Amino acid sequence: MDDKQKVVLLTLGIMAAIGLVVAAYFIFFSSGPKSIPEQKPAETVKAEPGSADKEQIPAFPPTSLDNSDDLIRKLAKELSTNARLDAWLQSKDFVRKFTAAIDNIAAGASPSQQIDFFSPQGEFKVYRIGPAESIDPASYDRYNLPAEIFVSFDPQEAVRVYKGLKPLFDEAYKELGYPDKDFDQTLKKAVLELLETPVVEGNIRLEKKIKSYAYADARLEELSDAQKAFLRLGPANVEAAQIKLRQMAAALGIPADQVPRPRIYSVR
Repeated sequence: MDDKQKVVLLTLGIMAAIGLVVAAYFIFFSSGPKSIPEQKPAETVKAEPGSADKEQIPAFPPTSLDNSDDLIRKLAKELSTNARLDAWLQSKDFVRKFTAAIDNIAAGASPSQQIDFFSPQGEFKVYRIGPAESIDPASYDRYNLPAEIFVSFDPQEAVRVYKGLKPLFDEAYKELGYPDKDFDQTLKKAVLELLETPVVEGNIRLEKKIKSYAYADARLEELSDAQKAFLRLGPANVEAAQIKLRQMAAALGIPADQVPRPRIYSVR
């Protein structure tokens, strides 16, 4: 798997983990018998005055950035015993990796250093028609599982949980060298970056490089590294993921006129 593919794996994998944490949060803290030793039950706090819908933001048990992995693992495991999820949760520094990856995606770059917990099953396949090579549609199936997990969560609840954990993201963002920037804006920019990616119809032709492939279509090759990686999911998965990303954009408060419309691109 080349580095450019990893952008999408991080976006879907870690966003899906946040979605799992959302549901686990309510299951874990609302049921009497289940509790975390030496931690207070979660409360809810009202959003700052001026919030459009006066949402309530969950307040998680106090934790430091260095120890935040334990909270995410415990919450996620309460919801799912899926073996693949358990493997993903063996990673470390979820918040720091998510923050750094989103920063890279917002810039259109590949956050290859942040991926150590997920790889698709099987190999990337191509097929040849005459002298040209194209992506084998079977390669898209490798991303069905993370795509299905991603589209299954409630984006509004995921954003609420993100806001509840935002102090941790802000701290991680400052560590990256942004003491005066708001991570919210970077997250929104990353969401919009992926929404700018077209849904491609037709056979996607490739050009063989030394270690990987490039898109033969100049318009596709001119996309950012993050967007080109997103295309690797295949048109059905990209379209489904973008529906959720648009819902997430609305939950983040991005004005509708700033959200890219769905775009279909037919390769020649």
